Amino acid sequence: MGVITLTTDFGLQDPYVAAAKGVILSINPQVTIVDISHSVEPQNIRQAAFLLSTTHHYFPKGTIHVAVVDPGVGTERRAVLLVTPRGFFIAPDNGLLSYIVDETPVHELQAYAITNTGYFLSPVSDTFHARDVFAPVAAHLSRGMSPQEFGEGIASIIAFPIPRPHVGEDGVLVGHILHIDRFGNLITDIKRSNLPRGRVFIEIHGHIVDDLSHTYADEDEQGLLALVGSSGNLEVSMSNSSAARFLQAKMGDEVKVGKNEASLRQVITRETET
Repeated sequence: MGVITLTTDFGLQDPYVAAAKGVILSINPQVTIVDISHSVEPQNIRQAAFLLSTTHHYFPKGTIHVAVVDPGVGTERRAVLLVTPRGFFIAPDNGLLSYIVDETPVHELQAYAITNTGYFLSPVSDTFHARDVFAPVAAHLSRGMSPQEFGEGIASIIAFPIPRPHVGEDGVLVGHILHIDRFGNLITDIKRSNLPRGRVFIEIHGHIVDDLSHTYADEDEQGLLALVGSSGNLEVSMSNSSAARFLQAKMGDEVKVGKNEASLRQVITRETET
């Protein structure tokens, strides 16, 4: 029994996701497989790491999370298994588990290098470790295998600094877009706790939204709105349309928050002049 989740950049038009699921079900036909997302931007490790971080808390303790965005597949990069009080995380050692490491006390983390080839498919493809390494390891783990069976413990794994907003000139809070969902909502690294109290103004690509909304229907005259979404992060959205398309926004773009509109417009003016 048990639950295995999958997060990849494979998309659904190719057979890659199905092949990985087939391997899992061949080893454990009773396991439940849940797709978190297969629409991660190709090779975008940071986006996949963020999506996993917003979702894994909602699964039962002991869930096995497999995340595969793997530009280094076939190289010397490690495959790792991270054990936390919430569950198990299987991924290439390339930063995919950065948020998990950040949110978990160090003394509650156990990491293992996945090296025991007895649990891999044979032969192992140099280009498809999701099918040949990560999927079978997850399936065997779901059948009750001990994490130590897959390899030796390791002291650390690769993690990138978690993006957090900072206060810039004129006291303006500066954040960045972490994810753009299928509706075109721009999800940022600014959390509710980062926002100043009272009325705020949100600027992106020269457009300013006056204060936060409570629903996606509370747009301004341009149709834009800003709210704290279900992830707990600030979003810039567009009623019945795509804010990403309207603003020509992309992941990594800045989003600014200020207590008054004038200070934001001064920042825009200075950026335009430089």
